[in-house]
Amino acid sequence: MSRLEVLKTYKIYIGGQFPRTESGRYYPLLDKNKNNIANMCLSSRKDYRNAVVAARGAFGGWSEKTAFNRSQILYRLAEMLEGRKEQFMEELTKQGSSKAQALKEVELSIDRIVYYAGWCDKYQQILSSVNPVASSHFNFSVPEPMGVIAVLADEETSLIGLISVVIPVIAGGNTCIVLASETKPLCAITLAECFATSDLPGGVVNILTGTSAELHTHFSSHMDVNAIVYCRENVTERKTIAENSSLNVKRSFFWHKNWMNENEQNPYYITDLQEIKTTWHPVENIGIGGAKY
Repeated sequence: MSRLEVLKTYKIYIGGQFPRTESGRYYPLLDKNKNNIANMCLSSRKDYRNAVVAARGAFGGWSEKTAFNRSQILYRLAEMLEGRKEQFMEELTKQGSSKAQALKEVELSIDRIVYYAGWCDKYQQILSSVNPVASSHFNFSVPEPMGVIAVLADEETSLIGLISVVIPVIAGGNTCIVLASETKPLCAITLAECFATSDLPGGVVNILTGTSAELHTHFSSHMDVNAIVYCRENVTERKTIAENSSLNVKRSFFWHKNWMNENEQNPYYITDLQEIKTTWHPVENIGIGGAKY
């Protein structure tokens, strides 16, 4: 008799934990031959709200870490992906990639994490400035993270599209909630397992699976989200996101890119999600005898 395989039910990732969706729903993930290869959670609005709470709670501690420490944590994540390379490749081939394509995507993902790890303590030099002013003050402008970022990841890729957006978001001190690809979600949850067992604090990255058709309105209308990044082609969803973002003046970005392009990485993906804060400080003039005036 042929054996009936026990398929893995991939959970979602919220606040460093792996809960099942509160709705109790799931959808079967099919390969190119229409065979069921996994069961995926169908996340709800409540799951998203829980993820926003987790991301907001983690923001203070993550944004206050030194840039060098964030760099170390991201580099450790790259090490973990290197160690689980075969698992990621297997999941990519299950979702339709050839072995050569899977190898290229995994290695490019690892290299991209290392790239952004190197930028963690350098992007400030691009945007920071000491500004000339007419009064007796120092005037500094420095980039600071926006806060909680909602991300609807690329639909066409499983790993590289996720890495290419999530890593620059957190490299700059933000936290995020990510909706993984609906048709290629396997690597997203395996990546979440790497997050959970690395030095990344719980809540910095939260990953949901499900449909953009159901969740994009909730992603864009939540009042405690500071910005949204949309990486898909749907024109109707783009319009809805732009309209909903205006309700609390959250920034909206539309990054539909060919993430497999080796040149599709730069520090401006970090700095797009920074706010420039300006500080004034009076200059103390020292006179004869050490008197201040």
